[in-house]
Amino acid sequence: MTSAPREPFFPADKSIRASEAPLDVRYLGLVDYQQAWDLQADLAGKRGRDQIGDTVLVLEHPYTYTAGKRTQPADMPDDDSPVVVVDRGGRITWHGEGQLVVYPIVKLAEPVDVVDYVRRLEEAIIATVRAAGISTAGRIAGRSGVWVPAATKAKDPAASHRDRKIAALGIRITRGVTMHGLSLNCNNSLAAYEHIIACGIDDADVTTMSMELGRNVDPGDVDKQLVDALIRALAGDLSVANHTFGSAPNPSKGVRGRDTIRP
Repeated sequence: MTSAPREPFFPADKSIRASEAPLDVRYLGLVDYQQAWDLQADLAGKRGRDQIGDTVLVLEHPYTYTAGKRTQPADMPDDDSPVVVVDRGGRITWHGEGQLVVYPIVKLAEPVDVVDYVRRLEEAIIATVRAAGISTAGRIAGRSGVWVPAATKAKDPAASHRDRKIAALGIRITRGVTMHGLSLNCNNSLAAYEHIIACGIDDADVTTMSMELGRNVDPGDVDKQLVDALIRALAGDLSVANHTFGSAPNPSKGVRGRDTIRP
């Protein structure tokens, strides 16, 4: 097996969670973004006080732009669509129906290893989309998320020929408890991405599982597989491997934060 992108604080086969209790997985369907964010905050506070165990929220959002801490004015929608300013890392992205969203509310073991946590989320996504048939999905060094390389020809002729982002990550960790998480494009429209510079990246594109595979992939077709892979990745049963196929500049490196965007 190839090695992880960098040596983690914990052995690859060791759990990154502070608890060994089973995760409480909740499939919520379509949920308003603000409502889901409020729920996350409530659960994270309770988890930090050990009032509840680790929880995973699995859902979809209605059409919503969200701007992380590193979002720049140029990233914002060119059609003046409303934007929710959030407390996660990263820059602007979009959520909507057909996109699978997973929010782990998990207390991490100490010492907290943020990079390893992100890599484990990515590994769960990579395992899921590869099992579905996107065999070349992997990482681009310098950028988070899961990507399909330009060399891979999508089944949908409308797909881009550049590197394509199929899943995005944005997290927040407070007192060792995680919030926010990942979004996997399944069969959503990509029209909303035309109005923003998604994640601050203008030299690559976005894609969906449906476009890459040439068949419809609904969030419900892969949600349980992704949750299973996530559970195994956090537990160390699915080890982080080096699926990196390229490198590119980090779009958030050296970028100023919150005060650069409108609320």
